[in-house]
Amino acid sequence: MQSIKLCSHVGADGVLHLDIPTGMSERDIEVTVTIKPVTTIKKGWMPGFFEEVIGGWVGEPLERPDQGEYETRETLE
Repeated sequence: MQSIKLCSHVGADGVLHLDIPTGMSERDIEVTVTIKPVTTIKKGWMPGFFEEVIGGWVGEPLERPDQGEYETRETLE
């Protein structure tokens, strides 16, 4: 027995088309298909993220030390 997991797209016609190479020929096989919608991953911040983290620092005040002088680089033309 062989298990194959794949993701596919259902077109506007609502029909799922699958071409799955099995490595077998001239035999009867049993195929089980489970259809499960893919959960879309939303980009961006999780709900409540900012309310949870803003003002969350409880340690000493953060200070940025002097960064010193930066180097001047020649530009390529």
